[in-house]
Amino acid sequence: MLARFLVAALLLGLCGSAPAQDVPGIEICTKERDLNRRTSCLQSNVEFLQQQMAKQSVAVQEKLAASATEISSLKGTVEMLRTRIEQLQSGSKAPPAK
Repeated sequence: MLARFLVAALLLGLCGSAPAQDVPGIEICTKERDLNRRTSCLQSNVEFLQQQMAKQSVAVQEKLAASATEISSLKGTVEMLRTRIEQLQSGSKAPPAK
């Protein structure tokens, strides 16, 4: 729970000096006089931020999976090229036939 709060605080901190109302889904809760309304407002903001973090987490996992696939493909290509280079180098070591 503390980690989520810290991430939410970090996300809000990254917004810079922009007021919270500029962020879609975030409400300004400090103007509420009633404690119950203020609490529900804050809870709404927390739920919104958790949803956004979940969406971002899914997007990052998809990017990581795509990157892992691309990396394994590139490793295969590098290995094929190494094999080809070794074949060419071993062929050039043989004396030229006349």
